[in-house]
Formats: sequence, C-alpha cells, structure tokens
Amino acid sequence: MKNLAIVLGIAFLVGCASAKVDVTKTGKGYYEPTKASVVQILKTVPEKSYVELGTVTVTGFKSGDVAKMHNAVRAEAAPLGADAVVLTGEGMTPDGWGGMTRWATGVAIHYDTE
Repeated sequence: MKNLAIVLGIAFLVGCASAKVDVTKTGKGYYEPTKASVVQILKTVPEKSYVELGTVTVTGFKSGDVAKMHNAVRAEAAPLGADAVVLTGEGMTPDGWGGMTRWATGVAIHYDTE
C-alpha cells in the first residue's frame, strides 16, 4: 500500500509538472513593456520592419491547450516590450503516460517605428 501511495504521488507530480515558457533576451536595447493582451501570436514573419527581442521556448502544455499556451507566451514576452511573437516551430511530444504535450519555439519582436 505504501508503494502504491509513492507511485501515485510521483505520477501526480509528473502529471502536474507545469507547462513552461522561457523567453531569453537576445536583442540590444530596452523597450517599454507592452500589455500581454496586445501581443500578437504570428505564424509568419511580418512584412513590416521589426527588431528581434529574444527567443521563446515553450514546453509541457497539454495537447488541447493552444489558447492557454498562446496566453502564457504573451504574458512572458510582454515585459520585453514585444508587439508579437513569431512561432517558428510547433509540435507534439509523448508525455510518457500515453498522452501528448505541446512544444513551440519562436522569436519575440518589437515593431520598428523609425
């Protein structure tokens, strides 16, 4: 019974491993933070001029949590002054428990106003 409790505890912790968004500043300069609600999620590079602010790496979101993932990306990119995040790669990976988790990579950008 004790072993079962340990296994269930580990499964709970692994199953609840939080989804993660990492934004790493790679660009020079500083921009005023933007509101997360206005940060665009793009799948293609915009035609207007922009400055690259940093890389974005997303892991661990449930397969159906696309909107939740996008909102988390917005929240993490906004403090850098991002106007948008261009998602350059996305996919699914097995979670080890018969399900799938979502991953994505991208670039946070600030539209050039000069």
